[in-house]
Amino acid sequence: MLGWLFGLPVPFMIIWAPSWEWVIAANALLGINQGLAWSMTVIMKVDLVGPKSRGLAVGLNEFAGYLAVGVTAFLTGYLASRYGLRPVPIYLGIGYAVLGAALSILLVRDTRDHVRLEASSHPQQPAPISFREVFALTSFRDRNLFAASQAGLVNNLNDGMSWGIFPLFFASFGLGIERIGILKAIYPATWGLLQIATGPLSDRWGRKSLIVAGMWVQAAGLFLTAATRQFEWWLLGSLLLGLGTAMVYPSLIAAVSDASHPTWRARSLSVYRFWRDLGYAIGALSAGLIADSFGLSWAITSIAALTFLSGAVVAIAMRESVKDSGMPTSLENSP
Repeated sequence: MLGWLFGLPVPFMIIWAPSWEWVIAANALLGINQGLAWSMTVIMKVDLVGPKSRGLAVGLNEFAGYLAVGVTAFLTGYLASRYGLRPVPIYLGIGYAVLGAALSILLVRDTRDHVRLEASSHPQQPAPISFREVFALTSFRDRNLFAASQAGLVNNLNDGMSWGIFPLFFASFGLGIERIGILKAIYPATWGLLQIATGPLSDRWGRKSLIVAGMWVQAAGLFLTAATRQFEWWLLGSLLLGLGTAMVYPSLIAAVSDASHPTWRARSLSVYRFWRDLGYAIGALSAGLIADSFGLSWAITSIAALTFLSGAVVAIAMRESVKDSGMPTSLENSP
């Protein structure tokens, strides 16, 4: 609820922004909205389903979110091409903010009792640990949590790069706004739709294989985009990027949940999301610096190589944490 209250002013600030500083302030409020509201939807769904269906729950959550991102990217691109950048495309944001706040206030119930029930029946009952210890475990001490955190950071790093660099790259070859909107919509739409399948698959097949393969499929999509100059190849690259992200995204959150005890799972997920979403900022800044120094193609290629290396880190460091039952095989993954 608090997250959506922070989000309500955002579309109005962008519509009425008299200067760039207002846009920056609106983005800061949007970040608070995302950090609170979206993070809690992930944690609450993991709380609700228990250990056997974490991939399914996260896949459904991310499907809903990123399908909406894809549809909105297409609609705003179309509206911008017809009516300009402001205010008409931003009217969608007003509707989303009001609806999100209303649903959170009127319909959503808290899931703390589900966590207490799961914790009481959990085979391992560790002593209470501090947030500092959870931060260390998630960041580097636990090999599964470390592998997931660095992969999440690189995944969102290439996502942040794509939102900043791809439109400029496509426009530099004369592509129009509407076609750029199609390319930018295909990526999150593919990502969102396929998570209905990849989330449950991670419950059956395990997390590691989908994460490694997904990072490498993303890298292939980025390499293809940088190396080609035609809309059809860029469309295929966007599809590959969406497919790879769909394989990675729910599997990473489920892997973090597997390796965390119910009593500190929410804190571990918050640390993972800190590293993962930090990738947006790092990706945008690093890609911009590389593009200014060496060109747009080099920026995309560099991020593609980093994505491939991140998949290799997962292949080496992560231990599979899911059996057929969906229960964690071990919480003792520290090196």
